[in-house]
Amino acid sequence: MSIIAEMLSYPFLVRAFVGGIFVSLCASLLGVSLVLKRYSMIGDGLSHVSFGALSIAVALGWSPLAVSIPVVVLAAFFLLRITENGKLKSDAAIAMISASALAIGIIITSLTTGMTTDVSSYMFGSILAMSPWDVRLSLILSVIVLGLFVFCYHKLFAVTFDESFARATGVRVDFYHGMIAILTAVTIVLGMRMMGAMLISSLIIFPALTSMRVFKSFRGVILSSGAVSVICFTIGMVMSYTCSTPAGASVVVVNLICFLLFAAWQAVGRIRG
Repeated sequence: MSIIAEMLSYPFLVRAFVGGIFVSLCASLLGVSLVLKRYSMIGDGLSHVSFGALSIAVALGWSPLAVSIPVVVLAAFFLLRITENGKLKSDAAIAMISASALAIGIIITSLTTGMTTDVSSYMFGSILAMSPWDVRLSLILSVIVLGLFVFCYHKLFAVTFDESFARATGVRVDFYHGMIAILTAVTIVLGMRMMGAMLISSLIIFPALTSMRVFKSFRGVILSSGAVSVICFTIGMVMSYTCSTPAGASVVVVNLICFLLFAAWQAVGRIRG
C-alpha cells in the first residue's frame, strides 16, 4: 500500500491509474461478448487501424482522437459487415485490414514526421500519455459500458449466444452489434495511449479467457472478467513502477500469469472431479 500511495503522489500516475482502470474495465466487459462470438482479434485489428489514422493525424497536425475515433468506428462496422455476410472469415478480414492499416501508418510516419515521441507512445504505449481529457472520456465510456451490461444484460446474452433466437424475440441485433462496435472502437483508441497498438488487444482477450477457465455462466464470466482486469492492471502498474519496466508490457505479463493460475486451478478441479 505504501508503494501505491507513493505512486499516487505523482499527478501523471494518478491519471494513468484512473484512466487505465476505466479502460481496462470497459475492454474486459466488451471482451466477453467478442471472445464468445469469435471476434477476439478485432481489438488487434482495430488498434492497427487506429495507429494508421493517428499517423495521418500527426503528419497533418490534426487532433489524433478527433481523427482516429470515427475512422476506427467505421472500421469496426466494416469488419462486422464483412464477417456477417460470410464473404470472408472473421480472422482473415481482421488480418487483412490490420496489416494494411499498420503498413500505411508506418509508411506515412517514415515519409513525414518520423518516429516522434507522440507516434512512439501510440505504438508502444506510455504512462505519460494520459491527459485529463483522456481520463474524463474514459469515465464517460465506463459509465456507458456498465449501463449497457446492467440494463441490457438479457439482450446482450441473447445476441452473444443465439442471434436467430434474439431476432425472433424482437431484439434489435444490429443495434447491439453497432453499440458493441462503437464502444470497442473508442476503448481501443483510449487504451492505445497507455498500452500501445501492439498490446491493447490483450486487455480484451486475457480477462475473458482467464475467467472462462473457472466460471461457466455468462454472468460469472462478466463479473470475474471485470475484477481480473482491474486487479491485473493495478498489479502491472505497481510492477512497472518498482521494476522500471514498460507499463503496457507489465500489465500483459501480469494478465498472462493470472491466466496460467486460473488454468492450473481448472486442471486441479478436473483431477479432483
